[in-house]
Amino acid sequence: MNEIINTLYAEEVKNAIKAGGQRLDKRKLDEFRKIEIKKGGLNWADGSAIVKIGDTEVVCGIKFEIGEPYPDSPDQGSMTLNIELTGIASPEYFTGPPTLEAMEYGRIADRVIRSAEIIDFKDLCIIPGEKVLLIFIDCYAINAAGNIIDATEIASICALLDAKIPKIDENNKIIKGEYSDKKLNIKKIPLSFTFEKIENKIVLDPTDKEEDAGTTRFSIGICEDKIVSCQKSKSGTFTQKEILEMTDIALKKYGEIKKEILKYIKM
Repeated sequence: MNEIINTLYAEEVKNAIKAGGQRLDKRKLDEFRKIEIKKGGLNWADGSAIVKIGDTEVVCGIKFEIGEPYPDSPDQGSMTLNIELTGIASPEYFTGPPTLEAMEYGRIADRVIRSAEIIDFKDLCIIPGEKVLLIFIDCYAINAAGNIIDATEIASICALLDAKIPKIDENNKIIKGEYSDKKLNIKKIPLSFTFEKIENKIVLDPTDKEEDAGTTRFSIGICEDKIVSCQKSKSGTFTQKEILEMTDIALKKYGEIKKEILKYIKM
């Protein structure tokens, strides 16, 4: 039944686009839905944020743990980002092991942060070659109404900006519930911008219905005035001109979305 309903909605999206480049929610092709950010919210996380883009909602929590460094970077900590897509978010998802879709979304968001080099992992070193702080970024889709990638990216950045580094005792163990005065030294804000191609038109921040109607997806990671990552998904293709157009839109929209984030972070 869900497949039939999704197909009907997808056809409605396609017909609207073909009729004159119109979106069902009346947005312009290059327009984001309303973004809402709540800093904090998870009492037992070391940093957290709740982000809504339209009806899409993602919760993100940060936890620090102590572990061993990688052999090729003995004086650096590390970071892992995951996104969970469970049955509470959409009838399309099921509770259980991570799906390929969830792993792809997590890799895209992770790559944007990592490629922008906003975290100096050397700051997380406790004993070179032995013990470092590990950052776990855990995201959960509460409602999946399209463009989980960008919602995950914004939630992760806001949670990192909210994060507090825990105190470490004389035995190099984390003191639960106690934090140092030191925070992550994040001076840049990387963001992702995800597009969907529908009937040879390209839309920014696609809804779930638009994702069903689309033939291919493209996510661009932007930090300040630089492209730090990109990821093409699905079986369709983009022309060189279309890629340049999407890049131009992402660079122009970056300041607008960054302003929204800074507004909520300062509250």
